[in-house]
Amino acid sequence: MNSTDPDGSSPPRSEGAGGPPRRVCFVTVGATAPFDALIEATCANAAFRDVLRRHGFTELVVQYGRGGRGAALVEKARQEERREEGGEVNGEAGQRLAIDGFALKEDGLDQELRSVKEGEGRRQGVVVSHAGSGTILAALRLGATLIAVPNPALLDDHQRQLAEVMAEQGYLIHGQIDNLPAAILAAEELRRRHTQWPPVNSGQHRRANGVAGLIDEEVGWLD
Repeated sequence: MNSTDPDGSSPPRSEGAGGPPRRVCFVTVGATAPFDALIEATCANAAFRDVLRRHGFTELVVQYGRGGRGAALVEKARQEERREEGGEVNGEAGQRLAIDGFALKEDGLDQELRSVKEGEGRRQGVVVSHAGSGTILAALRLGATLIAVPNPALLDDHQRQLAEVMAEQGYLIHGQIDNLPAAILAAEELRRRHTQWPPVNSGQHRRANGVAGLIDEEVGWLD
């Protein structure tokens, strides 16, 4: 069993410690509203975890918020992965997905968002997030490949509208809660497109005021 930090999460794998290059999928529900459905569709979904393994992901880190079943769902997924240890996973005996989780962090999520970026022994990973504009802005400013998933439990429809607009502009993948394994495949293609032929909404344009300006112009708010 992995050792854990005081908040119940396991420490990340050390980079360059042997084995496959570190590749992280970071799932975040934010701090505003519970979104257990996103945890169920990612961490607690065996098909989603299998897609991650098949694409070389080594870690799944989940920020699950407070007031929901996130902690229990993360622990269940850990147990399922431990049961698979020693079996055939992605064609290699003993290879499994390290799963970590935490509720909230007072100092924000920059460390987790940066962990998905390529560099220092890491491959480019992916962020799977609720479709709040603040999290979208933070992830894209750091150059993360992003899947934005609207929370269908919210009374208004602004998250869906925002995800659609940003996806149309080529910034992110608009993820559907009932088919996130497919969103991982789409995110892989988006990452390749940005690598092979950077569009105007990437690079310097993307890091400056482009994302915030698009959110304000097209949707009219920044939460």
